[in-house]
Amino acid sequence: MKKKEKITMNDIAREAGVSQATVSLILNNSQSIKLSDETRQRVIVTAQKLGYKKIPSPHQLEGQEEIAILVNAMPGYDPFVDAFNQARDAAWRNNALLTIYDYGDDGELAIHIIRQLEQRRCTGIILASPITSAIDFAPFDNCTRIPLVLLNIYDRNYPMAPTFLPNDYANALQVTRHLLSQGARRIAHITGDRWMDASQHRLEGYKAALAQAGIEFDPSLVISTNWQLNEARCATHQLMQCSPPPDAIFCASDWLALGCYQALAELQISVPQQVMVAGYDDQRYTSQLAPELTSVQLPYAELGRLAVEYLCEGEDTATQVMMTGKLRVRQSTQR
Repeated sequence: MKKKEKITMNDIAREAGVSQATVSLILNNSQSIKLSDETRQRVIVTAQKLGYKKIPSPHQLEGQEEIAILVNAMPGYDPFVDAFNQARDAAWRNNALLTIYDYGDDGELAIHIIRQLEQRRCTGIILASPITSAIDFAPFDNCTRIPLVLLNIYDRNYPMAPTFLPNDYANALQVTRHLLSQGARRIAHITGDRWMDASQHRLEGYKAALAQAGIEFDPSLVISTNWQLNEARCATHQLMQCSPPPDAIFCASDWLALGCYQALAELQISVPQQVMVAGYDDQRYTSQLAPELTSVQLPYAELGRLAVEYLCEGEDTATQVMMTGKLRVRQSTQR
């Protein structure tokens, strides 16, 4: 059987009686040159008849759509930035532009922004936060008919709200299981602020892995911090005074792991020979440390992409996505 030939823009141009450049402008939805509606329609119909694949939908022909992210604080250098990057690319693939608004955790300002978005061609809004946390979704849901999704935030009272979250519990579970698989039995945990959801879920995952391995939880091996490097350094000094000391330390962020590294160097304790160390977030510098740091790569990029695609596909059913990250095993936990 002869292989079907690929339809090109030149084929469409010949059939429609226009130039290849005109076909390209129409099929790429360019607004740079004014073309008559009749010409646009003729090219679209011809492309459909010939079986050309990449034909813009009717709403795309009317102008550029917008996907808006409302975030309550712009992250600095943080893995959550990956969510923005993938959301931007996913929006562009769906003929939409991504715009980002920082409302500074001011709900009144956020609602004002949403009402402004109603005056434009806004396909959907992503309410987001760089910190996994609970919000009151009702004021947002009640103020607009624009579809809304939640990214890295949630509301237990709104199970119908489309929600995209990292699974901190499962991530901590796999880190602790990995340390156990490497022979560790006294695993310490340096957490962030206890009030934060992320800290609580990572602690629960750590405790669950110990319980599954038949190891009794020792509260003296858990020290909370406010995510500061120096606090992690002090926490590590305190942990190494335990009798017996831990043979592995799971830090709730890579930044905390840096403080842990610093303290172990001061104590002349080698990693991983004497103490294994694992981090969390998989910041870019983890592979530049000596030894390279084992960490969990958070799925923010994938979650950002999924949130945009959900809005662009026009879904109207509830979805609750909790995604597990990927464990990046490096030298700090390999003996």
